[in-house]
Amino acid sequence: MASTAYAAPQARGFMADQAFFTRFAVALTAFILFGFIQFELRGFVNIMTVPWFLHVHGALMVTWLGMYVLQSSLVSAGQIAIHRKTGWLALLLAVGIVGFGSFTGINAIRTGMVPPFFTSSFFLALNQIGIFAFGSVVALAIVKRRQVEWHRRLMVGTGILIAEPALGRLLPMPLMGQTVGELTASVIQLGMVAIIARHDRKQLGAVHPATLTIALVLVVTHLAIDILARVPAFQAVAQSIAGA
Repeated sequence: MASTAYAAPQARGFMADQAFFTRFAVALTAFILFGFIQFELRGFVNIMTVPWFLHVHGALMVTWLGMYVLQSSLVSAGQIAIHRKTGWLALLLAVGIVGFGSFTGINAIRTGMVPPFFTSSFFLALNQIGIFAFGSVVALAIVKRRQVEWHRRLMVGTGILIAEPALGRLLPMPLMGQTVGELTASVIQLGMVAIIARHDRKQLGAVHPATLTIALVLVVTHLAIDILARVPAFQAVAQSIAGA
């Protein structure tokens, strides 16, 4: 089964399929933004009355999505030097997202903004583990920045990870409930990874290790959220934050 093992292609420039990654970045960003915009337009949230920290968190995430598309577009345009310089700005932004994202999740619980179909412990686990997974993948992408095939797939992975909140606003979560809803979201996210895997097989002959890494991160993240939310000590922490 040697044909199924990944081997780095010979004499193949990364620009050969860069257009695919740029299109994926644009499509994923549009999908995420649509998830939030339609939620507001349907009257489920009034952006004028939500707490200040949600506005800051939202601004950081929208900026990240814009940076994600910009970085991929710069590579497509051959502006590698600018891509590298703005990449360090993206790193600083990611640090801010991780720190403020954790703060936002805790304060959402403290101010009673947990969706009714989530327990406080599940919401806390979802937020804290999710933001940790995002930060970890960004860090790995920085480490692998000189290995283009790794770097760009890991950056795609960051987008897939932060697609979960958008899915939570697109899926009928009140009807599906906490467990089924999150399982459905994870399947959809893995379906996004499958699109990258299909591209890998077409272009490289096998699924790239970075793509498999993203799939593993998603599976481990969802399992960790479910397990941690059931731990009594963690439940007590969540209840303490909620003031219960």
